[in-house]
Amino acid sequence: MPALWIAHVTVTDEEAYGKYAKLAGPAIAKHGGHFIARGGRYVQLEGKDRPRNVVAKFPSVQAAETCYHSPEYQEALSHARNASERELLVVEIDE
Repeated sequence: MPALWIAHVTVTDEEAYGKYAKLAGPAIAKHGGHFIARGGRYVQLEGKDRPRNVVAKFPSVQAAETCYHSPEYQEALSHARNASERELLVVEIDE
């Protein structure tokens, strides 16, 4: 079943996070993911407000997890770790 990778982010260092974004997109695409929302208009109804929200669709939870643990994504993530506060989850969707 397909899955959504959902990230809620507050960027604290734009330059470093830009390096993350440049590398993360190709890593996500390599594992069958594609973006369906990136930083667009949103309404915070509950919980911690994070001004950047990203949703990518993957063929499966396993594909999203494989992407996350891949060398390519981990290299990208090394730029985001000290440049942002983030929550990231993957949820299976019923289509």
